[in-house]
Amino acid sequence: MKIVFSFLILMLSFQGLRAQVETDSITQIKPAGFPVIAEDTLFYLQQGIGPFSAEQRVNQINRKIADFLSDNTKVVDSLKISKNNMTQDITVEGTIIMSVTEKDAAQLGLNLNRSTIYYYDILKEGLTKETIFNWQGLIINILIALLIVGAFLYGLKYYNRFFRAIYLKIHAQEGKMIKSISIKNYQLLKSEILTRIIVYAAKGLRIVLLVLVVYLLLPILFSLFPWTQGIADTLFQLILTPLKKLGIGLLDYLPNLLTIIVTVVVTRYFLRMIKFFKVEIEEGRLLVPGFFPDWAKPTYNILKGIILALVLIGIFPLLPMGNTDSFKGVSAFFGLLVALGGASAIANVIAGVVVTYMRSFKIGDRVRIGDVTGDVQEKSLLNTRIKTIKNEIITIPNSNLLTSHTINYTTANDEDGLILHTTVTIGYDVPWRQVHELLIEAGLKTEFVKKKPHPYVYQTSLDDFYVSYQINVRTREVQKMSKIYSDLHQNIQDGFNAAGVEIMSPHYGAHRDGNQSTIPQENLPADYVAPWFRIKKD
Repeated sequence: MKIVFSFLILMLSFQGLRAQVETDSITQIKPAGFPVIAEDTLFYLQQGIGPFSAEQRVNQINRKIADFLSDNTKVVDSLKISKNNMTQDITVEGTIIMSVTEKDAAQLGLNLNRSTIYYYDILKEGLTKETIFNWQGLIINILIALLIVGAFLYGLKYYNRFFRAIYLKIHAQEGKMIKSISIKNYQLLKSEILTRIIVYAAKGLRIVLLVLVVYLLLPILFSLFPWTQGIADTLFQLILTPLKKLGIGLLDYLPNLLTIIVTVVVTRYFLRMIKFFKVEIEEGRLLVPGFFPDWAKPTYNILKGIILALVLIGIFPLLPMGNTDSFKGVSAFFGLLVALGGASAIANVIAGVVVTYMRSFKIGDRVRIGDVTGDVQEKSLLNTRIKTIKNEIITIPNSNLLTSHTINYTTANDEDGLILHTTVTIGYDVPWRQVHELLIEAGLKTEFVKKKPHPYVYQTSLDDFYVSYQINVRTREVQKMSKIYSDLHQNIQDGFNAAGVEIMSPHYGAHRDGNQSTIPQENLPADYVAPWFRIKKD
């Protein structure tokens, strides 16, 4: 491979030396303008014509002269002058080789007619020169071409060996330098897959380099022979023209690129500064009056979103395709989709922000939202997740939180504890003081119920058949509310049954003189006998 590249450099140097010698043999001072050539340089033109620049115009004339010289059927006697209103044309069998304008005449300091005759005579003389075919130079060029092809084929063998060695080296580094790519606990790419990707990239590079070398060799080979020099120039232009445009485009875009880089860097460090204050407030080291620590994270996320949106709006016109109509159309289309299909999502986001600053609850709180009771598992801008006592995960859209009431049992759990209550109905025949004592005793026997402050009872209503008694107890174990209620109800039943007091329900009816008592058998006296049903006769 080194031999091939060394030979390419040698041939390019040879071509440059030959061009330099030819240039020095013509003149040491290059005239202004672009040369019109027929074997030798005939004259120079400085002016363009119509939409064509001077260079494009001269290239067109040189191609037509080359066609004339390559066509043995055309004779110099067919060279004629055709006069028009604005220009005078020099033609061959109806084909215009060159048009002479007033600007060309002004360049020579002659009028239009004399300038046309001047160029006509030069062209006629140049086209009638007999070219001596250089057989010696042709043989040398053929030998050089064969040497180039041979060197290329010889170097191709070592080129393939070189890349095969690279493939083996890449496989040997699997698990060593080439390790698996992981993001936190997720393995994004395994080492064997990453090795395979690198090998495919190396194979692609091998093909690209080979095509590039062949493409560079062809113009060199074509430039060795006069009848293929046009092809060589065309191949070189196919490479140089897009590279030139790309270079000019990069230079023109450089100020915008620098602006984008500076904007991104400044934004990044500004966000880091905001994040620093967010952490300080969140951990309680920085106190801001009226600003709660649990507001730090959502406020940071809101500010971050606003800043990134403003930065994106600012750098959007500076992007390479930012001002194109197609890019604007796609942006408008996606904006329309968001406006039509994202109304509910946007409403949930706004509601999530409002709920955050309302501080209704936080992660881990035991809450009741509508008919759902459970612990808050997750809060996001779109929804809130509640885990119920039955281990059900219920997702509630944030917009629903603004239209329903929220009960937070955890925030009510102050130093006196959360008050739990339940209601029992007892008939009027039982003294209320006895009911109070039995309910308070049942509350004190219940696990996780605070002994101080003391449980207390409210008589909430005097109904038609019974009195409603509400027992109130305090607890600090809000996560065990269900168990506390269950134990409290059990203790109430046991206590009332042991005291011989019946718990009457609204729809329970009894004939008092002859019915069996509703107290369980194990709580009745051992000598208990159900009384007979007595009927009084008038």
